[in-house]
Amino acid sequence: GTGLPVLTDVHLPDQCAPAAQVADVLQIPAFLSRQTDLLVAAGAAGKPVNIKKGQWMHPEAMRGAAAKVRKGFTDAGHSGAAEVAATERGTFFGYGDLVVDFRALPRMRAACDAPVVFDATHSVQQPGRGEGGSSGGAREFVGPLALAACAVGTDGLFLETHPDPDHAPSDGPNMLPLGALDELVLRAVDVWERVRT
Repeated sequence: GTGLPVLTDVHLPDQCAPAAQVADVLQIPAFLSRQTDLLVAAGAAGKPVNIKKGQWMHPEAMRGAAAKVRKGFTDAGHSGAAEVAATERGTFFGYGDLVVDFRALPRMRAACDAPVVFDATHSVQQPGRGEGGSSGGAREFVGPLALAACAVGTDGLFLETHPDPDHAPSDGPNMLPLGALDELVLRAVDVWERVRT
């Protein structure tokens, strides 16, 4: 193995405990961010949980999702505090594009009392605009949005990458080519550090 921590999506409450046996972080997909039973089960599994904000939700609406994960953690008898993060991935206005409102990052951090991650690749997704009704994307905006999030003060970045995004099994149109990852990460860290000093 690589020794890297593993983050994985969970979609059903009964997936949480088995996934927690092998993954370091459980992730709640954006379209499931309001599913109480899933949020509570993810917290009960005792691992850190990252919740992606639904595209229809305002930042403060994530307060309830974070609280449900924390309740599951406490109710399951785990000691200490639940580790929860919230991820911004754009707002869906119904025109086949996602739009990022960077005010959401500090607002969601305050509402959830949790670190906020910016998903730079899913934020450029274009739902329903790809071939055959699949999602399209505008990967040329991944870098600018990631740098903007660092300037605003995100606590982390989520970036999907592939050696050949045009031939990736899913999400290719909004993926960052693997060859561009190092340069973007170095630039993002530079911006992030300048904002913090």
